[in-house]
Amino acid sequence: MKKLVFSSLLAATLLGASDYNYEVTPIVGYIWNSTSDETNPSAMGGVDNHAVYGVELQMNNLYETVKPELSILYGRDRASDEADKTGVLTTMLNGVYEMPNDSMITPFAKAGLGYEWYTNTHPSDYDGLLVDAGLGLKADITKQIALKLEALYLYKMNNNGVEGSNGEVHNIAALAGVTFSFDEKAAPAPAVTEAVVPEPKAEPVPVVVAPEAKICPVNVDSDEDGVFDPQDKCPNTPKGFKVDSDGCPLKATLHLNFITDGYTVDTAGVEKVKDFAAFMNNSAAYKAAIVGHTDSTGSDKHNQKLSEKRAETVKAMLIDQGVEASRLSASGEGEKMPVASNKTKQGRSENRRIEVELCK
Repeated sequence: MKKLVFSSLLAATLLGASDYNYEVTPIVGYIWNSTSDETNPSAMGGVDNHAVYGVELQMNNLYETVKPELSILYGRDRASDEADKTGVLTTMLNGVYEMPNDSMITPFAKAGLGYEWYTNTHPSDYDGLLVDAGLGLKADITKQIALKLEALYLYKMNNNGVEGSNGEVHNIAALAGVTFSFDEKAAPAPAVTEAVVPEPKAEPVPVVVAPEAKICPVNVDSDEDGVFDPQDKCPNTPKGFKVDSDGCPLKATLHLNFITDGYTVDTAGVEKVKDFAAFMNNSAAYKAAIVGHTDSTGSDKHNQKLSEKRAETVKAMLIDQGVEASRLSASGEGEKMPVASNKTKQGRSENRRIEVELCK
């Protein structure tokens, strides 16, 4: 029992450990400039292809879906003549969309506007506004550190135009950096539910009654289900079960761990299913309706089939533990009945669950 509770606490801690309010990423990279002509030194080209370095700052606490990011890049023309080198300062304000998933790698897309400044400029390049868009990914190294790789396309219209390019500048940038996350978001403490285990039957306690005295009801609730023993028709209900007015179980939730798009029960879940099967084998009067649920990842049709597979998997495991098939049914509700928000990893984990309804 203690091992199961500890495992639940540890899993909840790991799931909620990666959300931080701010990210800072020192970056280096290389920019290919469409106005350069490195093969023809006499051509009237623009800034040559060149290396860049800079920093990106991202805020995760303003919007849930699209997160603002400020990028600053600086590089210098690689021309051999030191006096003619051009410095290029590029700033961009982007919106970043991170694709939800439960793995260590997070793909993202970004787009936005920026402005580019030149120092000691070439005759064919000018300061001006630009539009950018890109794709990338972040790979977790530790809880607060990740490797960041991205590719950007930058478009700028020069004031006077460039020979052969109609005034348009098309740049491609390849960037790499290390992301440092800080200021962890506050998260509610995850609920820990004990596995369903039948309580051992209590040894009867002899009661000494005075002759001809009336026996008054004793306000004792041995199984702690909210119904006092004199009115409790099911005195050994396992903890965590919802009960009716007679103290008999109505519904139980098996907190099984499912990965995204999976229906295999892990080691901790197998032990919980065994405990529930033991209860069913000791309570022959009950039948169980097993209902599977999913998070919102994927299509409605796919999630409906996935929830049914999860329920059928648990049913088969109970049958293997000796519970009669005639006492079990399995069905799925897909993503229609979430118990938490599907916008967070913690919420999606809680929604990937099995619920069991008991009836006589």
